[in-house]
Formats: sequence, C-alpha cells, structure tokens
Amino acid sequence: MKIVFYIADIGKTFLILLTNVGVFTRFLWKILSHGFYGPFYVKIFLNQLITVGFLSLPVVGLTAIFTGAALALQIYSGGTRFNAESVVPSIVAIGICRELGPVLCGLIMAGRVASSISAEIGTMKVTEQIDALYTLNTNPYNFLIIPRVLACFISLPLLTLTGDILGILGGFLVGVTTLEFNPTNYLLNTVKFLELADIISGLIKAGFFGLIIGVLGTFHGLNTKVGAKGVGNATINSVVWSSISVLAANYILTEVLFYK
Repeated sequence: MKIVFYIADIGKTFLILLTNVGVFTRFLWKILSHGFYGPFYVKIFLNQLITVGFLSLPVVGLTAIFTGAALALQIYSGGTRFNAESVVPSIVAIGICRELGPVLCGLIMAGRVASSISAEIGTMKVTEQIDALYTLNTNPYNFLIIPRVLACFISLPLLTLTGDILGILGGFLVGVTTLEFNPTNYLLNTVKFLELADIISGLIKAGFFGLIIGVLGTFHGLNTKVGAKGVGNATINSVVWSSISVLAANYILTEVLFYK
C-alpha cells in the first residue's frame, strides 16, 4: 500500500509542475500579445529605466572595479608560476567582457531589481490594486509588466558595458600601481587581444539576462499569494529563480557563442 501512496505523491508533484509550466507559458503569451497590440505607457517605462538602470549604476560600478582589481591579482599570481605575467591585461579584459561583466551584473540585478519588482507588484496584488486597474479598464500587463520587462532588457546591456569599462579600469589601476606594469604596455596589450566579438557576446548575454530578470520578477509578483508572507515568498522566489536562470542561461549562451 505504501507504494500506491508514493506513486500518488509523484503524480501529484508532476501535475503541480505541469500546472506551473502552463501558468508561466500563459503569462509569457500575455506579455507578447499585449506588447504588440496594447497601449504603451512611455512615462512609466522611462521611470522604470531610471529605477532599474540609472539607480543600479553605483553598485554595478563598485562591483566591477573591485572584481577587475581582484582578477588582475589572481591572474598575476597564477601567471608567475609559468613566467606568463604579461597575459594579465588581455585575460582581465577578455574575462570581464565575456563572462564576469554580464554574469555579475545579472546576479546583482537579480538581487536588486527582481526582488524590488516582485515585492512592488506583489503588494499591489494583495492590496487589490491590480483588481482596481481592471475596474478602471487598464490592463495590468501594459501598465505594470511590459514597461518593467523592457526596462530590464534595455538597462542590463548598458550596465554591463559600463561594468566592462570599470572592470578593465580596476585591473589597470592594480596592474600599474601594485604589479608595476608599464601603463602604455598594459593598455596596448588590452586593446591588442580584446576583440569586438568579446564585447558583443557579453552584451548579448546581458540582454537575455535582462529579459529573464524582468519576466521572473513580474511573474512572481503577479502570482503572489494573499498576505505579507505571500509577498515575502514571492520576493525570495524571484531572486532565487532569477539567479539560477541567469547562471543556467550563461552556460547555454556561452556554448552557443563560443563553442566551435
């Protein structure tokens, strides 16, 4: 008889999984359909650009500078074992632009933006403000969801580009002041080995990460359960699933863009 209960539990879990997949697919379809045919609220979109993008610059900039500085020290420490200290400028630049820049920006945005979006929309859900939008003949997808998703999609590549520049700057400052590199040679090696494809690939990743963060943040906010605990759970779930999805998407995109 215990086997029957185990099978029932597996079936119940599978049905819950299918239900969640269906709800998420329906959510994506509504974003696409309302995005093409519904009204677009420009003022709300611009406000979200400031909130999501501009206000994230300080934390992204500081993270990028210290990451680039630490990366330069680590590469120099490893390079000395093979008498390859000269590779520090090129590897710092390539590592920041290809991998660390978009991934770190994505994780920072997952913690800062996805949590903020889900908490804001979740609070509106439990206080029936979203129901009030329907009463006022305003579609929540056009008014709340689409501006935030687009703001994340546009902001993250711009933040990543800024983070790339500041990360390389952090490596340059450490290389010149601590590791005693010649400033001119450091910059020449950076420009010589860094290709445009390295920068563009990181920006492509950042665009996908922005979509992931915007979609998951709004999805968990819109599907918040009733009560303060529901808002807290939605915020946690948005951060956790956004971070996991960013890391998983990073691997897939890296294999697509660089595997030959």
